[in-house]
Amino acid sequence: MSTASVGRVDDVVVLSGELFDAIEVNAARTGNHKRAAVRMSRLAVQATPSGMSRAEAHMRAGEQWLQADDPAEAVKEFRKAIADAGPTFDDPRVPLARAMFALDRADDADALVRELRESDARSTPRTCDLVAELLTEQGDLTGALDWATAGVRACLRGDDRDELQLLLRLRYRIRVDLGLPEDDYDKMLDDSKKAGPAAGG
Repeated sequence: MSTASVGRVDDVVVLSGELFDAIEVNAARTGNHKRAAVRMSRLAVQATPSGMSRAEAHMRAGEQWLQADDPAEAVKEFRKAIADAGPTFDDPRVPLARAMFALDRADDADALVRELRESDARSTPRTCDLVAELLTEQGDLTGALDWATAGVRACLRGDDRDELQLLLRLRYRIRVDLGLPEDDYDKMLDDSKKAGPAAGG
């Protein structure tokens, strides 16, 4: 287990984005996501937070459990992230829903998506993007389109140009798959940006 010194205290393990980045890079290189998940899960509980919340640590551990094809363990980590209530980069309810779908617990996953809809999640472009992607994976293109459109509107109310392009491309691809005609939001993408999603859809 990697250690870092803090002040005069030796061998204090700290939660940091850099440490978790290194673990993720090693997991991607070796393909051993279970080992990474176990290590992250332990760090999330035992280490001293420094620049990253315990909730975010549990989130990232859960993502590694998903990549290790162990959604049951992922559920535990995502629930710990929610219970901790600390700051996280993404809303933990989205990957929790993904884990529920992986466990064939569609009713629980659908309940989480409804909970997200009824909260202020649709005002966050990235959350809209993640939910739209999740629903696309589940074959719910109508629901995915609704979330993608909500995300575009949230971007236009704010100043997130990068997320706007991602959502416009996703939305366009979904509309193509649904056989829908071009609309005003689709026209916000130039022809070169349309070519990729259209060709890949």
